[in-house]
Amino acid sequence: MTVAVLLMALGNLCIGFADDMTKIRRGKNGGLTPKQKMFFQAILALAFSLYCYFHPQVGSVIEIPFLRTQLDLGILYVPAMMFIIVGTTNSANLLDGLDGLLTSVSMVDFATLAVMAGAAALPGLGVCSAAMCGACMGFLTRNAYPAQMFMGDTGSMFIGGAVVAIAMLLRQPLVLVLIAFWMLMSSLSDIIQITYFKKTHGKRIFKMAPIHHHFELCGIHETKIVMMYMITTIILCVITLMGVL
Repeated sequence: MTVAVLLMALGNLCIGFADDMTKIRRGKNGGLTPKQKMFFQAILALAFSLYCYFHPQVGSVIEIPFLRTQLDLGILYVPAMMFIIVGTTNSANLLDGLDGLLTSVSMVDFATLAVMAGAAALPGLGVCSAAMCGACMGFLTRNAYPAQMFMGDTGSMFIGGAVVAIAMLLRQPLVLVLIAFWMLMSSLSDIIQITYFKKTHGKRIFKMAPIHHHFELCGIHETKIVMMYMITTIILCVITLMGVL
C-alpha cells in the first residue's frame, strides 16, 4: 500500500512538474492546457481506482463516517473515486495561493490520517502519513510568510495525490469533505465565481477566487488567513477522528 501511495503522489508530481516546466520554458503562466492536464490526471486516477478496486483489503466498500456503517459501491466505485482523485488534486493545487497555506493545512491532514491508519492497524500507511506530516512541517519553516521557497504545481499536486491516496486505502474517502475542507472550498468558490460571472455577464460573487484571495482583498493579512485555515482544519480533523475512531 505504501508503494501505491508513493506512486500515486509521484504520478501527480510529474503532472505538476510538467506544468511548471512548461510555464518556465514558455516564459508565461500558460503551462499545460486544461485538456492536457485532465487527460493525464484521468489516466492516473483510473489506474489507482482500479488498483484499490481489486485490492483485497480495499475493494469497492467505503466507510461512512459517524454512521459506523459501510457502503458497497460495486463497479461505480471506479468512476466515483476517479472524480474524488481529480477533484482533490486540483483543489490542493488551487489552495496553494498564499505563503504556507497548503503546507500548514496539509500538515494537519496528514497527522489525522496517521492516527486513522494507526487505529485501522495499517502501520505502513501510518508511517507514510507521519512522514508526509513531518515533511510538511520541515518545509513550512521555509514556506511560511515571507516564503523563501515555493512548492508550485509540482509540490501541491504531490500533496493532493498523497492525501487522496491514503484516504482511499483507508476506505475513508468521505472524510476528505472535512479534513480537506479548505481544498474543497477553493475549488467550489472557483466554480461558483466562474459560473456566476458567465451567467451575469461580468458580475462577481467574490472579489477574487479561490476564496482565500477574497479574504486577502477584504483586508485580512495572509498570515491571519493561514492561521484561520489551520485552526479550522484542526477543529474539523478532531471532529473527524471522533466520528471514525
